[in-house]
Amino acid sequence: MQRADPLAFRQAASRFATGVAVLTALDSRGEVCGMTANSFVTISLSPPTVLVSVKPGKTHEAMSASGRYGVNVLPEQARGLSSHFAGRPRETHPDYEIVEGLPRLSNCVAFFACEVTRTIDVSDHTLFIAEVSECDYCDSLPLVFFSSRYHLGPGKPVDH
Repeated sequence: MQRADPLAFRQAASRFATGVAVLTALDSRGEVCGMTANSFVTISLSPPTVLVSVKPGKTHEAMSASGRYGVNVLPEQARGLSSHFAGRPRETHPDYEIVEGLPRLSNCVAFFACEVTRTIDVSDHTLFIAEVSECDYCDSLPLVFFSSRYHLGPGKPVDH
């Protein structure tokens, strides 16, 4: 089978608009860890089931060990928070509270407490399939990622 050119694949995939979420978990010492992700998918309403795709690292280890993770959908003003969890940490730590034993970031648009039911290794990622044990939301606008850029509101790009 012929495979798509990786650069062309990345460019084509970036044309799919996604929300921006931070996956959070507690590591074996009870420390908060997290990572920015745009690979959050709802799978089923009954039971409420979601999927995230995660590369190996600290957050992957915490999710694997605990069998739990939180999904925090970021509001449009949280570009800095997204960068913080994407490997460009800020000097100040983000505000959070513990909900259902998981870190819930302050002011997120939606939060999902997830219990892992299955993992599937695919290439250099693991798919974490989970049932949602608790969720909440507000009516704020989300941060959107499209064409490798952040966007605010309906189609307003934000400079990097």
